[in-house]
Amino acid sequence: MKTITLLGSTGSIGTQTLDIVANNPDKFRIVGLAAGNNVELLAAQIRQFRPSIAAICAEEKLPALKEAIADLDPQPILLAGDAGIVEVARYGDAETVVTGIVGCAGLLPTIAAIEAGKDIALANKETLIAGGPVVLPLIEKHGIKLLPADSEHSAIFQCLQGVPKGGLRKIILTASGGAFRDWPTEKLAEVTVADALKHPNWSMGRKITVDSATLMNKGLEVIEAHFLFGLDYKDIEIVIHPQSIIHSLIELQDTSVLAQLGWPDMRLPLLYAISWPERIYTNWERLDLVTAGNLTFREPDHKKYPCMQLAYAVGKAGGSMPAVLNAANEQAVALFLSETISYLDIARCIEWVCDRFSSDNLSNPSLDDILAADQWARQEVLTVSKNLESHPQIISLR
Repeated sequence: MKTITLLGSTGSIGTQTLDIVANNPDKFRIVGLAAGNNVELLAAQIRQFRPSIAAICAEEKLPALKEAIADLDPQPILLAGDAGIVEVARYGDAETVVTGIVGCAGLLPTIAAIEAGKDIALANKETLIAGGPVVLPLIEKHGIKLLPADSEHSAIFQCLQGVPKGGLRKIILTASGGAFRDWPTEKLAEVTVADALKHPNWSMGRKITVDSATLMNKGLEVIEAHFLFGLDYKDIEIVIHPQSIIHSLIELQDTSVLAQLGWPDMRLPLLYAISWPERIYTNWERLDLVTAGNLTFREPDHKKYPCMQLAYAVGKAGGSMPAVLNAANEQAVALFLSETISYLDIARCIEWVCDRFSSDNLSNPSLDDILAADQWARQEVLTVSKNLESHPQIISLR
């Protein structure tokens, strides 16, 4: 039985991971749970899975959580705040920590888990995008396994099983195209928040759904793939695949191409990340190629998706620039979701902030450097968003 700690237990990744655990009680046991601010759901999860430790990030909600499970015996250790999340990440005998916290908030808990010698099932892109220069040396130092738990990188990882060292030539990341895949570019000025949250294939959280609409999620995945699999950016390609059946592909040195297919269901990559190298039987709907029908592909429209090329440029710049890109995107998306800026302003804010930072980029940043860059970028987005009309579109980074 594999012991697991789950960070972000009340979010989309967390609830689907717990669904897997609930259906495989002979294979997995929950040691720790950490959540943001959903007291009711976290309390229900504690009752069902009986972790040894749990934390809620919203410190003011700790008394309500204690009251909600006051009758449980034995009581888990209950903590709160960012420090509490970090303690859960490093706690006890958990073999694997699933990192389902959205955004750069997942970086410090993931580092704590690595330093405690725990394998990481990585569902938090930002750990490598922002923290790659720090995280990769720690992984090597502590000898832990970093197993991708998002669909695209899991697909690549699955395809690589059995491929000899040096056999990988190219990575092809597939993208659904998001909510505006079939919209004319000139109509994007009319986009509402509700429009951006209508993903055609996947059921995900609000932030990642907007990232899918802008294709920033795919740009971030390019940077993550660079860190995970060691390929140059010129050897990582994006292709629009509207059906989301092929989750990504690899090309080998002899031009053979391998792909991983399945219905768009995040439980499959999550299951593989926590059970690897095993393959566990499930009763989930099996892929029927006749039912799936035609599988089509097309090149991304760079005019429609400016965030994608921006991510490539930032990835090539390296250093602390990806941390700035990630933080600027998080802040800009939050402003869009609160209807403070328009959909098209997301890319404008990010690009302006990255351009401003380019002369201050550090090629070999420390963790403190990365965290400082993250905070600077968030504040800079707030500043520029108040006066966007005076900032023309920047093109120097492309």
